[in-house]
Amino acid sequence: MRLSTVILPVHRWAEGQKIWWRAEDLGFHAAYTYDHLSWRSFRDGPWFGAIPTLTAAATATQNMRLGTLVTSPNFRHPVTLAKELITLDDVSDGRVTLGIGAGGNGFDAMTLRRADEEPWTPRERADHFDDFVPLLDRLLREPSVTYEGPLYAAHEARNIPGCVQRPRLPFAVAATGPRGMRLAARHGQAWVTTGDSKLYETGTPEQSVEAIRGQLAKLGAACESVGRDVDELDKILLTGFTPDRPLESFDAFVDFAGTHFALGFTEIVLHWPIQDSDFAADEKVFERIATEGLAQLGH
Repeated sequence: MRLSTVILPVHRWAEGQKIWWRAEDLGFHAAYTYDHLSWRSFRDGPWFGAIPTLTAAATATQNMRLGTLVTSPNFRHPVTLAKELITLDDVSDGRVTLGIGAGGNGFDAMTLRRADEEPWTPRERADHFDDFVPLLDRLLREPSVTYEGPLYAAHEARNIPGCVQRPRLPFAVAATGPRGMRLAARHGQAWVTTGDSKLYETGTPEQSVEAIRGQLAKLGAACESVGRDVDELDKILLTGFTPDRPLESFDAFVDFAGTHFALGFTEIVLHWPIQDSDFAADEKVFERIATEGLAQLGH
């Protein structure tokens, strides 16, 4: 069982680096950041790029893993992303995990579109995801790649010397639908979920647990369909999008974590508190959870 955090890229680095330092001091397994052009209520405030932020964090930390939760094809191409990830993996000495998903209808999906161009439909996002992940997988494994897919292409794309982590840095694939689950089964070293978004405002914690149990069953079926043992994949829960309130108190976290680790999750990710936002939380409670939470569960 592992406990990690996600640090939104909303701080100038002079202040932001102190948070990444503190995350490592608190003993988090990993610290992730969002990879968006902007996001929801933070749209009109500071928001920095994920890869440069993680590169800076790699030079400011020593042992903690780093990564995105999550990047998507919405505004990235596999060839350029691969080059950036290989560089980041080198700077961090092999501490990078790529969280990757199909993306959504937010600002990422609209900012780069022409005025007369509609954002991708859910099916179009799934189509892009289906083509994006296998090509990125090859680009991170092979020194030279030529590929012609339905939506992405590469011609003699060179990626030397490749990743520090072999055969490539790990993918944590965010998915709840059947096509995304199959991508996680084929290419993922981990699977990521935020639970069932339909239950966030009106559902109960018990309904959320049942929905997540159903997602885990679908992941197992997807792994079976490609001849893979589902136990090979880490299962990561990004909190903050279910009816539960695990940061409300230390005991609330212990109950939440115990329930979800029992479901089969291997890593729980908590948002670093940001006051006056959806991620506001008592920082003392948060730090106690970071330092004592897993021990309370007997691990």
